[in-house]
Amino acid sequence: MDDTYKTISKLAQGTYTEKRSKFLAFAIPVRTLDEVKEHLKFYEKKYFDARHVCYAYMLGAARTDFRANDNGEPSGTAGKPILGQINSFGLTDILIVVVRYFGGIKLGTSGLIVAYKSAAQEALNAAEIIEKTVDADISFLFEYPFMNDVMRIVKEESPEIVSQDFDNDCRMTLRIRKSQFDRLRERLKKVETLRVSE
Repeated sequence: MDDTYKTISKLAQGTYTEKRSKFLAFAIPVRTLDEVKEHLKFYEKKYFDARHVCYAYMLGAARTDFRANDNGEPSGTAGKPILGQINSFGLTDILIVVVRYFGGIKLGTSGLIVAYKSAAQEALNAAEIIEKTVDADISFLFEYPFMNDVMRIVKEESPEIVSQDFDNDCRMTLRIRKSQFDRLRERLKKVETLRVSE
């Protein structure tokens, strides 16, 4: 089971010029559709004087949630080539916005495709690509006397402790790589009084 994916660590920029048309590309790490919308609003406002603000995004480790937008350019000449670059780099949780300032000379369909693809590629070439793991969380309750049993498992399996609350009834949320999740859950279930809250 593949439990890693590639994304970018932080905002990266690139520029491409073709026949006096200037293309500004921004590669932005995002996690949700709301973040995508926020960034788009920001770039549309910031570059309100540009002819086109085109984009493509890919979300989720499964890489099934994506969209490409031509923003008034001929169909398939802007969003698709941008998305093509996201795919050729094998990335997700990313938004690429390409802002076009028209230079007065028409580029034609093939010229536009090359320009948007090249601008997106420039931004990705400047980006730091990182690998992340696909993680899963498990939350559970247990009685205080069984703390040592739980902590021994935590020490041996080394998940990230997301939250913990030690009272008469102890609560804990752990995060671990998806490929190690089942083993962790099975071990925890063997601890007396422990209840996994689904």
